[in-house]
Amino acid sequence: MRLNNKRVLLVGVSLGLGAATASYLLKEGASVAISAREAKVLTDVEKLLSKPKRLFLVKGDASTSEGAKKIITAASDVMEGIDEVAVLVGGFVADRIEGLEALEQMTLNHIKIPLYVVNASLPHLHKGSSITLISSTLAMHKASGPLSYTIGKIGTAKEVELLANQLMEKGIRVNGIAPLSIDGQFRPDTEFKSARKLGDQSAPPDAFAKVIVWLMTDEAQWVNGVVIPVDGGARLKG
Repeated sequence: MRLNNKRVLLVGVSLGLGAATASYLLKEGASVAISAREAKVLTDVEKLLSKPKRLFLVKGDASTSEGAKKIITAASDVMEGIDEVAVLVGGFVADRIEGLEALEQMTLNHIKIPLYVVNASLPHLHKGSSITLISSTLAMHKASGPLSYTIGKIGTAKEVELLANQLMEKGIRVNGIAPLSIDGQFRPDTEFKSARKLGDQSAPPDAFAKVIVWLMTDEAQWVNGVVIPVDGGARLKG
């Protein structure tokens, strides 16, 4: 198991990417604290994963600096430390310059919350720790798409580079992945590969969770400050 005895915090968990990532982390031997604003989401994920022993539930709201600190403290207390952090907070709203109705929410979800979580995590992380953020291929390769969402995800991608640079001297890696679209909820013990083919616009959560897990392993210890497109090549199509 590649993450045996590692303690991982996932912030912004859902029944999709968050549940899939937690499941694969547990299979790799990690202890996992999952955090979400709603207790029901956490208990639903716990039930979906058959209530594993090394899964810990941390209810909290990371939309403020103080809220993020409470989540980090609670997770560190229950796992007796934190080695790895992934910020999985989602949210998609389509808007254009004529409206900008999504600007505040997309800025919060994709720019501010990751910074709040990373800032709060620093006293608990150590040399060899890693942080993973979620951007989007819309932010990396196209000049089209929903305005506020795309700008938010551009911010996430740039945060990966800036944080990796600033935390390099501490020995903490920062990376990201860039999906195009994550399709549906996680289905444990289901063979997901047949549900997508190269070039598809979307894929099941498993396809992305496996890359997040890999970024936390020693196999990726020389990967730092990059956002990996995980889209089956869909970005290459017209």
